[in-house]
Amino acid sequence: MENKKRKGFRFSSYTAPDVPPFDKLFEIFTELITHTSGDLDEALDWLRQLDQEYKLTDENYTIDDFIEDLKKKGYIKDETEQTGDGGLKITAKTERSIRQHALKQIFGNLQKRGAGNHKTKHSGSGNEQTGEFREYRFGDGFDRISLTESIKNAQINNGIGDLTLTENDLVVEDAQYKAQMSTVLMIDISHSMILYGEDRITPAKKVAMALSELITTRYPKDTLDILVFGNDAWTIPIKDLPYLQVGPYHTNTVAGLQLAMDILRRKRNTNKQIFMITDGKPSCVKENDGTYYMNSNGLDEYIVEKCYNMASQARKLHIPITTFMITSDPYLQRFVMNFTEANQGKAFYTGLKGLGEMIFEDYETNRKKRVK
Repeated sequence: MENKKRKGFRFSSYTAPDVPPFDKLFEIFTELITHTSGDLDEALDWLRQLDQEYKLTDENYTIDDFIEDLKKKGYIKDETEQTGDGGLKITAKTERSIRQHALKQIFGNLQKRGAGNHKTKHSGSGNEQTGEFREYRFGDGFDRISLTESIKNAQINNGIGDLTLTENDLVVEDAQYKAQMSTVLMIDISHSMILYGEDRITPAKKVAMALSELITTRYPKDTLDILVFGNDAWTIPIKDLPYLQVGPYHTNTVAGLQLAMDILRRKRNTNKQIFMITDGKPSCVKENDGTYYMNSNGLDEYIVEKCYNMASQARKLHIPITTFMITSDPYLQRFVMNFTEANQGKAFYTGLKGLGEMIFEDYETNRKKRVK
């Protein structure tokens, strides 16, 4: 009799993948650069402290070796010779790596696509294949006709002896219109973003960096503008995101919304939206004479009413506002609920965990429909 072989699973000890020491340290380095708002000296000090505590390096590859590799690979440069002051600084290559790291960390490994446009739910004579077929209609281009499916129909309908192809046999591959989206991302940089021992600005920065990298690589025909708002509001370039910090500011939500709508008015795309990340209540408005009215005690009716008016104006311009409220105070949630109702937009009451995934999913959802 033949011996029966036993089948089953063989378990072995986990073997960590062989990661080069530079790559291992560089992932930690990019995280530290984000937390220190681009302060290279502080990030390297933290890295040395982590090395002492967790033995990240050995005698074969030290932190000094890592710094030399950063120079050789073009991630940092010494500006002393060029400017006479400064010393080591991160480069544009590092800024791009930080955005890519944020994208990978928040959204996962996304494939870069060709044209970079999104589909809407409207099908027709667009130029993005859906993989579905329908009957030929007057006006359909001949390049849309599926010869294989049409000939198969002709054989079924008319027989294979004397092949006859009629208009009723023709089948076209359906397509969808491509849409473009213009997005403004508003980030609250008021002092409350670092109050109570909780760092809220770093997750907001990571989301902004990941979203900017997503759009520029996957949807290059879309546009993303990033603005920050405290006592006032102003735009910042994508390359400055790693250096973003909070300030001793109140929260002028009205100024942020005004600037966001001014930006979107100049966009030619029909699909426009505003994403707003905030953790606090509006507490400041700028008056016509240039002075500031501020009140941090509760919800000021004067300030709140101006926020509602801005939400209504955005609605008239067909600009939905999606608010990501990273707080759990009931009275602030009621304010956001009323604000959202005035705009007919959306609101998410969320903590810092999962913020990036929520924004990504909402962005993808909005890209698949026409905003009217």
